[in-house]
Amino acid sequence: MPYVGPMRISPKYDVAGGVGDLWTELKRPQPYRWPILFASCALTGLGLYPFIKERVYPPPPKPDIVYLTTFAPDRTDAEIIASNVENQERKDARQRLLDAQIEKRREMYRALGQATGIDTDKMEAEIAAEKAREEAAEKARIEQATGGAGNDSADDRSE
Repeated sequence: MPYVGPMRISPKYDVAGGVGDLWTELKRPQPYRWPILFASCALTGLGLYPFIKERVYPPPPKPDIVYLTTFAPDRTDAEIIASNVENQERKDARQRLLDAQIEKRREMYRALGQATGIDTDKMEAEIAAEKAREEAAEKARIEQATGGAGNDSADDRSE
């Protein structure tokens, strides 16, 4: 393969003449040549400064996905059902504990209210009535939004 010499951008552009003219002007003794050179370099730098500050970040590398399996792939249906029952029992026990804690807190507030002379029974009845009104309003809003369709909620099935 033959050697190809340095390629020019275009035969129309010749920078040698421009560089020669610049050198001729800089060699001439005139009082403003250095301030003009400094000002031209400063303006060029000022024009390029926003592009120098611009940061371009590459996209993050794709993550390596590692799948963790917590269950044996060869479990039988009976093992799956037993595991689900055990998890449900744990969940129910947690819920019973949470309900007991909430009820204990309510008892403490009842005792505090009675000690300070507040009618806690009346307040509890008002709270229960307000909660029932909110639930009825929510149910009515849902029925209106769905046009009465979709009445298969847990409340409707228990009645």
